[in-house]
Amino acid sequence: MTDFSVHDLPDLTGRLAIVTGATGGIGRATAHALAGAGARVVLAVRNRSKGDAVAAAVPGAVEVRELDLNDLESVRKFAAGWRGGIDLLINNAGVSAPALRRTAQGFEADFGVNHLGHFALTLLLLEHLTGRVVTVSSQAERMGRLDFEDLNWERRPYRKSRAYNDSKLANLLFTAELHRRLAATGSAVAVHAAHPGLVATGIYDHSGPRRMSDVVNGFLVRRFAQDAGQGALPTLYAAVADLPPGSFVGPSRLAHMSGAPELINRSKAARDPELADRLWRVSEQLVGIPARL
Repeated sequence: MTDFSVHDLPDLTGRLAIVTGATGGIGRATAHALAGAGARVVLAVRNRSKGDAVAAAVPGAVEVRELDLNDLESVRKFAAGWRGGIDLLINNAGVSAPALRRTAQGFEADFGVNHLGHFALTLLLLEHLTGRVVTVSSQAERMGRLDFEDLNWERRPYRKSRAYNDSKLANLLFTAELHRRLAATGSAVAVHAAHPGLVATGIYDHSGPRRMSDVVNGFLVRRFAQDAGQGALPTLYAAVADLPPGSFVGPSRLAHMSGAPELINRSKAARDPELADRLWRVSEQLVGIPARL
């Protein structure tokens, strides 16, 4: 357990950070903290007007660039327009679709945005990475079970909680395999994952019919949730702390749902190197990006 807070961030002057999904919640809090510590922060956002509004309220050097992780063409455009080094890539954006939705390329939305979008973005930016990659996952990964025969939910009855859990397991497998492949090349780029805990953000706001699980989640959020600033602490800790390779960071209290960040465990599936390698290879095929590691 640590007593880490935003006040413990080092001077990040001269560092460049990209934060996906920075228009609200944990992403906005992360961007605000990094910029406040002196970093030049790029808000990689789907909605430009919202990004501009956030940028106006963030201290320091902030830039807004459009990035829609729901569309791989947008990801390619963002990466193609990048120039210069990247000290921190914060893969923060995430969705939890209330019903079966598909990305522009037809992937199930949770898997397509949370995993494939960030997978493609990271690979396309590899040549620019000089520091760390932090991907926001969740302890929900413990309930994930990837079905490689139907990753896109084309034959199975759709289960929204399972789809989200699977995408968070994919985030951790991606983190492990990215670390392994970078280390094999002698790269000094560090790779970590973060679990924010239970946080009151827009990811729990669903319109339409409400199931019992939605009611329960709503009660838990109202009763126990942290605010976004607290939820950003594991991400920030993973971004700057001296950590073992491929670490998973989460809150220290209430079954890792709140509190200061610390190293936490991950599921047996998330530690399976064969599963991680398989997901990597399948993901390369799905996003159509030739092997880069």
